Amino acid sequence: MNNKRQGKPELLVPASSLEVLKTAVMFGADAVYIGGEAFGLRAKAKNFSVEEMAEGIRFAHAHEVKVYVTANILAHNGDLEGARAYFQELKQIKPDALIISDPGMFMIAKEVCPEIEIHISTQANNTNYQTYRFWWQQGARRVVSARELSLAEIRQIRDNIPDEMEIESFIHGAMCISYSGRCLLSNYFTGRDANQGACTHPCRWKYAVVEEKRPGEYLPVYENERGTYIFNSKDLCMIEYIPEIIAAGINSLKIEGRMKTALYVACVARTYRKAIDDFFESEEKYRENMEWYRAEIAKCTYRQFTTGFYFGKPDENTQIYDSNTYVNEYVYLGIVDSVDERGYAKFEQRNKFCVGDTIEIMKPDGSNVSTRVLAMYNDEGEAVESCPHSKQVLYAELADRPEPYDIMRVEAAKASLKK
Repeated sequence: MNNKRQGKPELLVPASSLEVLKTAVMFGADAVYIGGEAFGLRAKAKNFSVEEMAEGIRFAHAHEVKVYVTANILAHNGDLEGARAYFQELKQIKPDALIISDPGMFMIAKEVCPEIEIHISTQANNTNYQTYRFWWQQGARRVVSARELSLAEIRQIRDNIPDEMEIESFIHGAMCISYSGRCLLSNYFTGRDANQGACTHPCRWKYAVVEEKRPGEYLPVYENERGTYIFNSKDLCMIEYIPEIIAAGINSLKIEGRMKTALYVACVARTYRKAIDDFFESEEKYRENMEWYRAEIAKCTYRQFTTGFYFGKPDENTQIYDSNTYVNEYVYLGIVDSVDERGYAKFEQRNKFCVGDTIEIMKPDGSNVSTRVLAMYNDEGEAVESCPHSKQVLYAELADRPEPYDIMRVEAAKASLKK
């Protein structure tokens, strides 16, 4: 079987803000998915105003990148009229697709903006080809597969749906403890509903056992001296299995992370972009560059890696029992907004660094340039030795000239010495 017969798949990247959207576009995304200020499942993300969405769509389209807007809450009666008004606003700014899970929201979107494609969210529990056929008959162009599917099951779905219908699947990012993200823990503990966009991520909390006749007597479940995090999954990473993903017939490769930084998005997008392009050039080139992919993807924040359900049901090795923290090898310093005639890089500071430091410029083309900070200036043109204030706008003179949209970062071990 020719495992490239479907053509090169779309790389779909998340964006939490306009800055991150632009980063995703510049670092290799074919499409970006974003959330508005309502009706999406990431209420704690920064999210986009309608004006920001319009600007983001213009920017993406100017670079031939698509934008999809999430509206994937499980709606209650009180949400429906607001959803209608929201879709009227989206109709004016023309995103390329809406991501929806609720049939009621689907019906409203079809009525208000029939010209915009509808993609069915993973929240709709899409686990078989009859479900795909159902949504196709309703007018959906694409369905996002449930994360609980194996590649063999996705291949079977592909063989039993129209060729024109698209399959989208997550290939990288955080995994949810609950079936297709339908979690009740957050609502139960805090009153914040995961299916309404307000999840507090209780799967990452530390738990103990209580015997019913001994209320208040907490019995720790020890894996080691730190305790246990029994619901805490490793992160999905399929960078080593691009050929298998292509062979399964997946059309859109989706990165999780609508609450992530520009550094995370740039790192993941750039790595998967190169892996996909290398594979379609030749499988030999893809195999030869595997160590580079592994090294680069490990520079993102992550919780150790797993292949999820793709090669069978996960076992105890897919959980992390001793910690709920990320591995974080690099610190995000800022993104280059512009470069003036002197070669000074304008940026908004995200973490502290100092004149004299050696930092790294991360470029969209895959290269990383180690450079030295020669000088820094504030908005008034005054020289400063460091930048301790978060989101302060500064100008940096670097030993190597950067370009707009380059990411500045530093190894976490080196950054920690400055604190």
